[in-house]
Amino acid sequence: MTRLAQTAGLTDVQQEILKTVREFVDKEIIPVATELEHRDEYPQQIVDGLKELGLFGLMIPEEYGGLGESLLTYALCVEEIARGWMSVSGIINTHFIVAYMLKQHGTQEQKDHFLPRMALGEVRGAFSMSEPGLGSDVSAITSKAVKDGDEYVLNGQKMWLTNGGTSTLVAVLCRSDEGHPEGTVPHKSMTTFLVEKEPGFGEVRPGLTIPGKIDKMGYKGVDTTELIMDGLRIPANRVLGGQTGRGFYQMMDGVEVGRVNVAARGCGVAQRAFELGVSYAQQRNTFGKPIAQHQAIQFKLAEMATKVEAAHAMMVNAARKKDSGERNDLEAGMAKYLASEYCKEVVEDAFRIHGGYGFSKEYEIERLYREAPMLLIGEGTAEIQKMIIGRRLLEEYRLQG
Repeated sequence: MTRLAQTAGLTDVQQEILKTVREFVDKEIIPVATELEHRDEYPQQIVDGLKELGLFGLMIPEEYGGLGESLLTYALCVEEIARGWMSVSGIINTHFIVAYMLKQHGTQEQKDHFLPRMALGEVRGAFSMSEPGLGSDVSAITSKAVKDGDEYVLNGQKMWLTNGGTSTLVAVLCRSDEGHPEGTVPHKSMTTFLVEKEPGFGEVRPGLTIPGKIDKMGYKGVDTTELIMDGLRIPANRVLGGQTGRGFYQMMDGVEVGRVNVAARGCGVAQRAFELGVSYAQQRNTFGKPIAQHQAIQFKLAEMATKVEAAHAMMVNAARKKDSGERNDLEAGMAKYLASEYCKEVVEDAFRIHGGYGFSKEYEIERLYREAPMLLIGEGTAEIQKMIIGRRLLEEYRLQG
């Protein structure tokens, strides 16, 4: 039988990369993922393996030491990694959002300084947009940057940093009124700062504190943190792109990449849930035969497989649209919305197929059941995606006259 979620039109290079990643996932991630997740342990050995494979430089141009691959290649790799353990895909996701933002918007000096080391995984990226009191309303950020000579002084509290402790470079969005008088549209008075720091927790550089890991229901192993700035001084040459007031648009460009990534993660987790469900259904016997032979279970498997295929197709379409240079916020929003919702449903169906054993920590589906809800929230809730989709549809189908 052909495996679900195949992608047509891939080059030989893309196929070889995906084959290598899949083999790595099967050998190095799946056998240890549940044990590490239960201990909430950072998967250092897995991360080291990803470095050796060159995955931290997958989308970074060859001139900076990366592989120069497309967003599609990256998304398909993320899908495979999330199939093994979603937390590992999160470790590389924020790294690549920052690398992408540097590639697209950074000054030449910033690219030369950061990208070669990011390609090797020596510099690890995280990005910081959210705050405790604003949720999805990015325009309401209160973190502030004030110009002081050749530096900016940053103050404020940020929330939900993936890789907050392990990263050494954080792209931080702050309000910067310098050059943008009071009354300026909020989106035009935001700036992205490239903040270098030491890995770890506590005060990681003067004026910057990473308090510690946030304890989560799922998505364990990867460190999710707060970030507190109290008189943090950043040189002016660490304003992304060299000009203030462009931060919101730079972040939104990065978030589009992030939404494709979250869609890919949803596809990967859903694939794994289907694999677990279809396997268990052929091993578990009731009323004298495997439950896979009961029509009710076959209906579930049919629905699960169809959702896996549909989500994968939309994710691939969104990635290809971005790679073409076209606007893809509609496609990315649709893919993220559908893939995260379908992931939740496929995981729950696999959980139901497992019956009481699905509630046991000995079975992998228990971990997936706790991980899937994060995808409903990450990179914008379903409601935010529907707002994006609805507005874009009205732009495309606006009545004339």
